[in-house]
Amino acid sequence: MRITVTVDGSKYTDDVEPRMLLVHYLRERAGKVGTVVGCDTSNCGACTVHLDGHSVKSCSVLAVQADGCEVTTVEGLSRDGRLHPVQQAFHDNHALQCGFCTPGMIMQSIDLLADNPDPDEQAIREGLEGNLCRCTGYQNIVRAVRDAADHMSPGAGPEAEQIKHVGVGGE
Repeated sequence: MRITVTVDGSKYTDDVEPRMLLVHYLRERAGKVGTVVGCDTSNCGACTVHLDGHSVKSCSVLAVQADGCEVTTVEGLSRDGRLHPVQQAFHDNHALQCGFCTPGMIMQSIDLLADNPDPDEQAIREGLEGNLCRCTGYQNIVRAVRDAADHMSPGAGPEAEQIKHVGVGGE
């Protein structure tokens, strides 16, 4: 089947097998190896990417399902040589050990913060429960998400990196 998908701002058109998983398409065709194959069962979340702005586990999405969609991977987050605030917060708070789960944790954290721009520790833990880390105790990951929330609040940085607050009537 022929698909066209935009990955990190670049358009790709390819013929793919109908059963090809999005994670394999991203790695093998688009060269986005930051999207990690962790378990192939959607249990670990290491393969989490954004599909049309929402996090999905790319090992549970077929590449043909992404036809006409926009995919953002961890490689597509930085702007003008600067890390995305969530990437920077993970770095600053030592929120990784081996780094295998980090791309998926970062992508899920961004989606979490879009839904809840000021989460407490419990909300962060619940928001990340579909992403597993085998090395850490999650303390630094939770701290990083909190730190990113502080840096992404309105007025804290460039508009493109702020969390949009939607008020009554969509304002």
